Amino acid sequence: MPLDPICKKIISENTEYFSYYGGKSYYFCSPECKQKFDALEKSVIRLKRNLSEKERISFGKLKKDIIKPGICTLCGACAASCEYITIEDGAPKLVGPCKACGVCYYQCPRTITTEEGLIGSFRFAYAARSAIPEIKGQDGGVVTSLLLYALDEGLIDAAVVTTHSKEETWKPVPIVAKTREEILESSGSIYSHSMTLEALMSAIKQGMNSIAFVGTSCNIDAVTKMQKSSYGFLHLFMRAKVLKLGLFCMDTFSYEGIKSVLESYGITLENVDAMKIRKGKFEVTLKDGKQQIFELSEFDEYRSSSCRFCMDLTAENSDISFGGVGSPRGWTTVLARSALGYEIFNEAVDSGYIEARDLADNELEKVLNLAKMKKVQMYDLNRRQKK
Repeated sequence: MPLDPICKKIISENTEYFSYYGGKSYYFCSPECKQKFDALEKSVIRLKRNLSEKERISFGKLKKDIIKPGICTLCGACAASCEYITIEDGAPKLVGPCKACGVCYYQCPRTITTEEGLIGSFRFAYAARSAIPEIKGQDGGVVTSLLLYALDEGLIDAAVVTTHSKEETWKPVPIVAKTREEILESSGSIYSHSMTLEALMSAIKQGMNSIAFVGTSCNIDAVTKMQKSSYGFLHLFMRAKVLKLGLFCMDTFSYEGIKSVLESYGITLENVDAMKIRKGKFEVTLKDGKQQIFELSEFDEYRSSSCRFCMDLTAENSDISFGGVGSPRGWTTVLARSALGYEIFNEAVDSGYIEARDLADNELEKVLNLAKMKKVQMYDLNRRQKK
């Protein structure tokens, strides 16, 4: 005898109230139960139709990301949203054909799928590039242009940035930049950790009251804790205001490791003009204009150990975030987060320092996809234990 899926009463198959969904018949004791079931099923159909426009996600991905690592909460959300999933032996199990609709994955409380969950909250997303011809920065040179605007307008006393060592080329050196020349000198990315907090403390000790701070998520998080913690230095020191400019970051590598890999190919750091990580490749441009592209795996043994545990691609605690993911080559993806960051960025655009347009949905989707790859490290326990 069938069971009414709404009120759980045992009823006869001869009932006049029934529905047919997904190749299966459902029977009800009353028109009220049938109506409730139909309304719920229509919602599921709408959800599947909506998800069909995004990436197709099968039960296999839920199993790989959540069930196999052992972090499933057994809440039953996946089973409740799909008739072909059940809970057996303390784990969700597929007992019918998977349509790869993605519904089970998007209901799971342990998957990270929302926009805010992946890249944090922000007010507006842009694709931007510098409008200043002399700037030769990473991607669109937007960070440098924004710093120049803030300095020219007297909004900041100085900027904490990272530049190249004079003695060891491409070794990161954090500085307190107080002039246009020093800011221009810091253009471009260096893929090694920079001790920027020391420079920030130096700026504060020098009496700087308004400081722009440029760093990756780990550095931005340190400043944020110093601001918000009851025992944080900046929480107790009220004279310094810090504008946090965060850089997208997937991985960093030791200086010695980068040097070693390049030298194994006959490339000295003195001959390197620019470095860039793009689409899973490590791109090196030499001073003679030639370009050499490496697989990121060649740098694996030199990756900073902390990067394996970092889940923040986009520096979520910053006032404005900047990165080369999503936007076309030569442009920067900009996420304006705080009210202050939003206003200063748009003032720089209005003043002719920066050219900007709205970031397209498909461009933002690229940022979300890469952020998801980094977030899932939190759940990839098996891989971490092996390493």
